[in-house]
Amino acid sequence: MPRHAATITAGGALLARLKAVGVDYIFANSGTDFPPIIEGLAEASAKDIDLPKAIVIPHEHAAMGMAHGYYLATGRAQAVMAHTNVGLANCAIGAINMATEHVPVLLFSGRTPTLEQGRLGARTVPIGWGQEMRDQSALIREAVKWDYELRFPEQAPDIVDRAYAIACSTPRGPVYVSLPREVLCGPCPSDALAEPSRIAPVSIVPPAAELDRAAAMLAGARNPLILAQRGAGSEEGFASLSALAEEWGIPVVQYWAIQLAIASDHPMAAGSDPAPWLSEADVVLVLDCLAPWSPDIHRLAPDCLVIQAGPDPLYSRFPVRHFPADLSLAGELEDIIPGLASAMRPHLAEHTAKRADRHARVATTAERLRATVERAAGQDGDGSQMTKAWVSLCLSRALPGRDATILSELGCPFDPLTLYGPQSWFQEPHSGGLGWSFPAALGIQLARPNRLVVATMGDGSYMFANPVACHQIAEAMNLPVLVLVLNNCEWGAVRKSVLGTYPDGYASRTNQMPLVSLDPSPDFTKIAAASRAWTARVDVSGDLPGVLAAAIEHIAVTRTQALVEIRVAP
Repeated sequence: MPRHAATITAGGALLARLKAVGVDYIFANSGTDFPPIIEGLAEASAKDIDLPKAIVIPHEHAAMGMAHGYYLATGRAQAVMAHTNVGLANCAIGAINMATEHVPVLLFSGRTPTLEQGRLGARTVPIGWGQEMRDQSALIREAVKWDYELRFPEQAPDIVDRAYAIACSTPRGPVYVSLPREVLCGPCPSDALAEPSRIAPVSIVPPAAELDRAAAMLAGARNPLILAQRGAGSEEGFASLSALAEEWGIPVVQYWAIQLAIASDHPMAAGSDPAPWLSEADVVLVLDCLAPWSPDIHRLAPDCLVIQAGPDPLYSRFPVRHFPADLSLAGELEDIIPGLASAMRPHLAEHTAKRADRHARVATTAERLRATVERAAGQDGDGSQMTKAWVSLCLSRALPGRDATILSELGCPFDPLTLYGPQSWFQEPHSGGLGWSFPAALGIQLARPNRLVVATMGDGSYMFANPVACHQIAEAMNLPVLVLVLNNCEWGAVRKSVLGTYPDGYASRTNQMPLVSLDPSPDFTKIAAASRAWTARVDVSGDLPGVLAAAIEHIAVTRTQALVEIRVAP
């Protein structure tokens, strides 16, 4: 660098560059590797350099979940900073979840100093030796798109630009940079930190010829079917899918839905079970589904054609995934769905009678399915022991007219809910990294402070979420989330898996299945109350509607968090 060039600590330069590329927040849990980061924050502030807002998050798993939720609400990638290898290890579950769900994040962790003496930033405490690894990035490499270790202070701005562009390129996902303390302590030029990045993320759209081919396949089908799992990409994609399904009379099944793709009361919303539809389908459009159906349960007709569409339609990260793909459309759904709808429009006139007949049949069947689900969920209303379906139904009835987002992590099931908008529903990632919904709800609430955000989860998922840390964050940052803990005192998903594999096995006949019980259960209301949350516990089904109304009213009036523990049947 020129001899008299203006400089800033590399830690400060990195932080300033994050702001320049579009990062709003740094979710951080600091450690002994953070002095140049903390000094950089102070130095940049003293020099009036614009920075993202750095927030203390007392557990890295919560930091990753908040970054995940903030992205779901805004579509903007954020940054997480962790403490050396031990903090990075706590980030791993969140990175796995983000990789599976195409969620970008810029993940940084310190690296223990290489030098033992003689340079600013060298080792000063015993953990400087204890936290050294030969390959720290290996802790997380399989879950990230790209990783690097910062080598020189002046690299910091360029590395941020590259990291952000790669994270936000199709298919999106997490990236990781290791930050040695001595390097962050060095000087970096500060004259160009606010300039726009010269590295643009890669955007992919299908060729027009492939969209035309897909349109012809769907338009000519007798019984087309759309399977959606990760929403429709954007509000435009959501509206476009709703219109396409309506015009063409195509049922939309949301199997293990991670995000809502079509309103649950839409005439073509065909529930979450693909079984009644798949066996008759002759063309299936798969919209960003990791597992669009279960091959061990569901069967396609031998001549059925399958179109796979999404950011990575073949899900190349996963070694085994042998679903048919007679045509693959690569790109973001917010581009693919409107493009496909436009390509299908010229075919409308030639299929008028077929479309009308199919629309009537699908609408009748879908309405009957919804009525059956609601009737089954409502049967529990006068009983003493609650089902998860009853909790879903009561929550759904409590929300009309409210701008609300529901997250479910083995909590409220999808089908009994009435959901309308593209950000009204999020389910746990298919990678199954537990403890996701509570911190993700905090991230959504941070991004959308006026929205009612409801995190529903099982008792095991709540414990995985580091609830003491999450409630502390909610209080410290004034994030008035509503947490529903559906407590069955066991690993219910594990029980279900055992019964599905061995329906008549020895475990199915025992009074207490091995390795499933979480009894005795803690009093979860006391955990939340330690952070001054409004709390309630519901043991009788008839009490639930009133308690939910009181919890929602509390949040609306006081703008502070609330938790309801709900005892449900195993």
